[in-house]
Amino acid sequence: MFGSFLITVREGIEAALVIGIILAYLTRTGNRFGFKPVWIGTALGVLASLAAGVIVYLVAGGLTSPAEEIFEGSAMLLAVGMLTWMIFWMRKQSVNIKKHLQTQVQSALSGRSSLALVLIAFLAVVREGIETVLFLFAATRTAESPLASTIGGFLGLITAVIIGYAVYKSTSWFNMRQFFNATSIILILFAAGLLAHGIHEFNEVGVIPSVIDHVWDVNNLIPEKATFGRFLTALLGYNANPSLTEIIAYAAYMAATLSAYFNLGNIGRQARLEPQRG
Repeated sequence: MFGSFLITVREGIEAALVIGIILAYLTRTGNRFGFKPVWIGTALGVLASLAAGVIVYLVAGGLTSPAEEIFEGSAMLLAVGMLTWMIFWMRKQSVNIKKHLQTQVQSALSGRSSLALVLIAFLAVVREGIETVLFLFAATRTAESPLASTIGGFLGLITAVIIGYAVYKSTSWFNMRQFFNATSIILILFAAGLLAHGIHEFNEVGVIPSVIDHVWDVNNLIPEKATFGRFLTALLGYNANPSLTEIIAYAAYMAATLSAYFNLGNIGRQARLEPQRG
């Protein structure tokens, strides 16, 4: 539940921030006529995302073993790739995203193009929506209760909408950089768990060898079926009896991703300090 909540909050806030910034800029520049095309683009983005979700779940529901495990494992690995890209993209863009969006909106207004406003909103929503569909699909495959994951997802969306509305009213209180840094670290842990579970699915059908089936088994200490075990599984990809390839994939991803993430932050800080030193 917490994993799906975190995903929809993070993805929902990214979309809500974009829409909130656009609407605030339109209001401030006296161009409230642009609200309608922005809401049309938002609605189309939501509908396209829902359609993508239906397709993914219908395809998955019609598969049997071993195609099911291969599809789920592939979806998890794809989700890891997209999630990792999104984390690093936002790491670089969070500082300048407001200025970039305002430039796009001003360009659309200068050309008096309602279609351009529709497209800006549509792309912002559909990008986050399709990513959310893929992440939630992967998350529900690692969760014990699909219902709890669904509830967590809806709560996350509601939270994102509330924050998006607050951003529209005033962006001064919301520190995007701190928010995305905090959630990015948690999402890196979540992505590492998805990666391990994807490897596990491939282990099941022999696509990727286990090498050692169970390096350890701590089900007697923290059972996967227990409440705490399910929480750890949904959030961190906990496996009480992992294979060797699962452990290697998890550790390698964590080491590489966290190192790159913090190094990117150090480079960004140095770049901001250079003009001051000069």
